[in-house]
Amino acid sequence: MVKKEDVISEQKEESKRLRTKKKVPKKPRDENKPKESKPVSKKKKSSNFSNSRGKRKKAIARASVRPGKGNVRINKMAVSGINNKYIRNLVLEPVKLAGEKALSVDISVNVSGGGVLGQAQSSRTAIARALVDYFADDSLKSLYLERDRSLLIEDSRRVESKKYKGPKARARYQKSYR
Repeated sequence: MVKKEDVISEQKEESKRLRTKKKVPKKPRDENKPKESKPVSKKKKSSNFSNSRGKRKKAIARASVRPGKGNVRINKMAVSGINNKYIRNLVLEPVKLAGEKALSVDISVNVSGGGVLGQAQSSRTAIARALVDYFADDSLKSLYLERDRSLLIEDSRRVESKKYKGPKARARYQKSYR
């Protein structure tokens, strides 16, 4: 028959043996030798790249300009795919004003929120700002400001908030007496 004390003493010996396991000492590091590290891959910032933002009402557009062949894309779709001529011309206005310079760059715009015209106007502002930043040209900036101030400066107007006792910001609920 196994005694309780024998089992406990065996467990104590086992735990003591596990705790006193031989530890391998570390090799001393050579003081003159530099510490080895893993190679870290960092993306270098390209000087031939520009990001910019434009806002109109609830629409926010982010435009990026890179060297290329003159392609303009909005939400990964070519601008020529926009059916409405007015909106297409509105978006391409800063590119047309830039002239020959714009043929040497690719412009991609990501736009979200708001309506169709708000998105068009915000992408127009983003493209114009990105082109001015990319080319670092004061004459282009002054041309944009001369033509239309909203090409470079965002419209600060926002929708007025709704109030109580009415369906909208200013309108009131109607009363009817029969």
